[in-house]
Amino acid sequence: MRRDDPAGLILVVEDNRNLSEMMGEYLETRGFGVDYAGDGHDGYRLAVDNSYDVIVLDLMLPRMDGIEVCRRLRNEAKKSTPVLMLTARDTLQDKVVGLDAGADDYLVKPFAIQELEARLRALIRRDRRQVSAEVLKVDDLILDTASLRVTRGGKEIQLSPIGLRLLTILMRESPRVVTRRDIEREIWGDGLPDSDTLRSHLYNLRKAIDRPFQKPLLHTVQTAGYRIADLDTVPVA
Repeated sequence: MRRDDPAGLILVVEDNRNLSEMMGEYLETRGFGVDYAGDGHDGYRLAVDNSYDVIVLDLMLPRMDGIEVCRRLRNEAKKSTPVLMLTARDTLQDKVVGLDAGADDYLVKPFAIQELEARLRALIRRDRRQVSAEVLKVDDLILDTASLRVTRGGKEIQLSPIGLRLLTILMRESPRVVTRRDIEREIWGDGLPDSDTLRSHLYNLRKAIDRPFQKPLLHTVQTAGYRIADLDTVPVA
């Protein structure tokens, strides 16, 4: 497979044939190329063997569920392809579990097909955006924006694509506080997610870069926003 479709090449992993056909037919009329898989096993194989712009991944799948597919893509196959997870369950815990497995965004069924398209385009724009190569450093946390390698204390840290984007935004502005609205617009543009999405990504980012270490670097500033800073050298105010 080649990523030469003007809008992007999408893999839809969904066992509901009517829904997958509806998504595919609509997306193809909008300029996307679409591949299909009806279960998690086949979806994982296609995702590993080919290069997609976004994977639309149902949570509940036969043979291998969406959480396991996503985990294996990130941890075993080392694939950073953006993943939009579909779920019929609209609870914070379900969203946290999906994002923790490596998903970048989620959409709750039933959904408007136009919202699916908007989410896909936002993920593709973010993933294709070119950034100047630089090395960002806060205390012992280092992000190489060219290789997208993150380390802290010499230990390599794995993040999802949106986790990397979030870290880049906060480290570039460090020690300045970045508002929630500015972060959301930088990552998702005008297709703003619900209030749980950013909170879930921040939870996962904090777990990755702070919890294994003694000194926290990611800080919530009440009513203001978020920042990454070494508070031993930067005033708390």
